[in-house]
Amino acid sequence: MQNTQKYTRQFFPVKNPTRRWADKTYIEKAPTWCSVDLRDGNQSLIIPMSLEEKLDFFRLLVKVGFKEIEVGFPAASETEYTFLRTLIEQNMIPDDVTVQVLTQSREHIIRKTFEALKGCKNAIVHLYNSTSLAQREQVFRKSKEEIIQIAVEGAKLFEKIAAETGTAYRYEYSPESFTGTEPEFALEICNAVLDVWKPTPDRKAIINLPVTVELSSPHVYADQVEYMCDHLKYRDALEVSLHPHNDRGCAVADSELGLLAGADRIEGTLFGNGERTGNVDIITLALNMYAQGVEPNLDFSNMPEITALYERVTRMQVYDRQPYAGKLVFAAFSGSHQDAIAKGMKWREEKKCDVWTVPYLPIDPKDVGREYETDVIRINSQSGKGGIGYLLEHQFGYVLPAQMREDVGYTVKSVSDHAHAELSPQEVLEVFTKNYVNINHHIKLLDYHFVRTPEIYVTLAVEVDGQPKALTASGNGRLDAVSNAVKKELGISFSELTYEEHALTRGSSAQAITYVSITMDNGKKVWGAGIHDDIIASSINALFSALNRSIGGGK
Repeated sequence: MQNTQKYTRQFFPVKNPTRRWADKTYIEKAPTWCSVDLRDGNQSLIIPMSLEEKLDFFRLLVKVGFKEIEVGFPAASETEYTFLRTLIEQNMIPDDVTVQVLTQSREHIIRKTFEALKGCKNAIVHLYNSTSLAQREQVFRKSKEEIIQIAVEGAKLFEKIAAETGTAYRYEYSPESFTGTEPEFALEICNAVLDVWKPTPDRKAIINLPVTVELSSPHVYADQVEYMCDHLKYRDALEVSLHPHNDRGCAVADSELGLLAGADRIEGTLFGNGERTGNVDIITLALNMYAQGVEPNLDFSNMPEITALYERVTRMQVYDRQPYAGKLVFAAFSGSHQDAIAKGMKWREEKKCDVWTVPYLPIDPKDVGREYETDVIRINSQSGKGGIGYLLEHQFGYVLPAQMREDVGYTVKSVSDHAHAELSPQEVLEVFTKNYVNINHHIKLLDYHFVRTPEIYVTLAVEVDGQPKALTASGNGRLDAVSNAVKKELGISFSELTYEEHALTRGSSAQAITYVSITMDNGKKVWGAGIHDDIIASSINALFSALNRSIGGGK
């Protein structure tokens, strides 16, 4: 790239920062959350939400647990005004929820905003004007003193209208484009507004420090936030709020470091929707805290439902790799990852562990409404025996022997590789059944009869390539007798027969499954499985499955 010389640093770092935030290890408690989905998020949509869609989204935000919700810019359009009036007139705002409205520092806009709030029980009126050097010089062409005057006049009008109407709403002020503002000037204008409002601990004001455009690394923003927290007047009567945008992809980091630096409150959106690259994603931020044992005070336990409604009303799509919420964020395709997850889950079950430490999974997928079998273990050509074995066991009840898992794994991966596609759990089961279970392509069991003499003597009725044949032999056990009959009558040579068995279902109609391996003269180990209501029949079917697989062919 050839044009780096035209870019300069547009932010103003704090001189001699105290940087106490750097000594903190983690966020100890959740901030106050304010959703701005219905204002900042909505204004960034290609097709803004309809009234009904906004009402649906509002209900979702209440259900998730937001106690502060910015519902719009009621002076901006009739739709915004009508939405707020609908919430108030239809008594849709719970008593413990505060709605927030945004207004520029202009008299007619402020007056219409207060008019829109008539009858509202709990509200935050959010005043802003831009303060950055670039905005002052290029957009407004005003001095610092003139910019302060705009903010102070708006703050005074808030007080005047409140006296006229008898309202006692809470107030918020944002020095918009804070990140491009000299820290000393940002402090001066915020304190000037606060001197008008004179907040008290019983009626706190909010000073919001927006990352209107992300201009620096997160640590610089943390220094700016800490500077403001240290020098703002009325600190015990304030909530310091953050509103990070994501231009550099660091909105979550800005928020986390800003909270460590002393901020009390976060404004953001679900899934990070917002202007340009978006706002901070409150879901990611909240679940980051949750993953470290901090209660976020928001309920994301039904992520599929939240995602579905969000996608419907915004016409946006949640990216498959979106942290915590994307379809693939818990998915493990890699064989080594699947194996580690499967072993971690088994270890957790064995140890009855209360603490979540499963490899590759930062939180329990079930906590956000996801399932291990369908969301975590995903099968394609990159998968391994551990994941495939885990899926067959936990989804369908097949507990494959360890060595058989590897053999089945290669078979399943081969099918996925040739299809160039992921296999669903049902498709994995079909591959296993087709290739291993009750295989009778060459040798088919018709009937059997055992007699103890004193060894076990067996008579088998079979079809060999469609021709009926009787096999007889004896052995020290039933399967040994069958094995000897096959060797003697059919001339098939093999050794090292091993088997395992277990019940597939319970009750009078229970079925048994047997897994058998045999080693052929060339040293190749071949596996087969048999399923039948009778355990003896299932073991013979398993042996014949292995024999048929050694000859070649399936069902």
